[in-house]
Amino acid sequence: MANQSALEKMVSLDYLRSVYGGKRVLVTGHTGFKGAWLIQILHEAGAILKGYSLEPETSIDLYTGINGDSFCDSVIGDIRDYKKLHHEITVFRPDFVFHLAAQSLVRRSYEQPVYTWEVNVTGTANVLEVLRGIEHACVAVCITTDKVYENPEKGMPFKETDPLGGYDPYSASKAGSELVIASYRNSYFSAPGSLIRVASARAGNVIGGGDFAKDRIVPDFVRARMAGKALHIRRPDAIRPWQHVLEPLAGYLLLAAHMYNKPGKYNSAFNFGPETSDVLTVKQLVEQAELIWEGPETLYDDEHKGPHEAGLLLLDISKAKTELGFAPQWNSAMAIRETIQWYKENSISEREKCLKQISTYFKK
Repeated sequence: MANQSALEKMVSLDYLRSVYGGKRVLVTGHTGFKGAWLIQILHEAGAILKGYSLEPETSIDLYTGINGDSFCDSVIGDIRDYKKLHHEITVFRPDFVFHLAAQSLVRRSYEQPVYTWEVNVTGTANVLEVLRGIEHACVAVCITTDKVYENPEKGMPFKETDPLGGYDPYSASKAGSELVIASYRNSYFSAPGSLIRVASARAGNVIGGGDFAKDRIVPDFVRARMAGKALHIRRPDAIRPWQHVLEPLAGYLLLAAHMYNKPGKYNSAFNFGPETSDVLTVKQLVEQAELIWEGPETLYDDEHKGPHEAGLLLLDISKAKTELGFAPQWNSAMAIRETIQWYKENSISEREKCLKQISTYFKK
């Protein structure tokens, strides 16, 4: 069920239009899964959009499926290319920047650690260094992850003030990007009247229609169902803060809106995730998905093969709730249902499927 206690304006497209309508918004990583959803929301809010990203990674991807080029001025570029990034940002003169560009897969980070560090740390530094040189007001929200925390797996939800860490190259690189963000904010953007306002957003595990990445539970489930094959699951007992992709995106937009309306007050880190009482194991997520899309029996691997991955991860979202009025709208059961139905629905286009869920979530 939708959570009716959240601020009504948070789930209103009219409110988003009042903030973003006619504003110039840059989204890095716009061709990725979350980026493709974000540009659709911002388009509905009337923003003037520019994207900066690599080409979509797979031949089947959401950005292509929704004809993402029709929503924004799409620039294909590497976030590590400072000269090109500097040109595109300074010419565009954004009012808002949402920095999503990243190497976001844990298992790939084991295979490509240096690339992961370059993209996630140097790429973030490049964005902030460009912003340091601009001379107009701009709000920037840099997206990291719930995996930035030093995780002893003791069952305590992480607060924004908890120590940063990271076992694998992905987690550690994202913790590194948080240090870069804090350093730039403290060194260059903290003075009263600063034109540049910077915050970081740490989101839980995201699911939603249009994710076709490798080594992610929902895309793996969907591919198995479409092929009529059994799904093989590793670490079925791992606990994660699952949430529909619209949840953190709404949080990012709400955070940026607060930063725009009250300069200097919200320039810090914020967690976005489900309630701590609404977390599931990998197995529980799969079992709920199986109720919606039947198929061959799932095979579970209890031997924990492969590289290290955290077994327990929880987020404390009380800061976002108290300071921003954020609250999850869709619980895990609804998030799973909306996600699986998106993939099963074949009578309308991917764009129409996304718009339908955006309209429902933001109460168009």
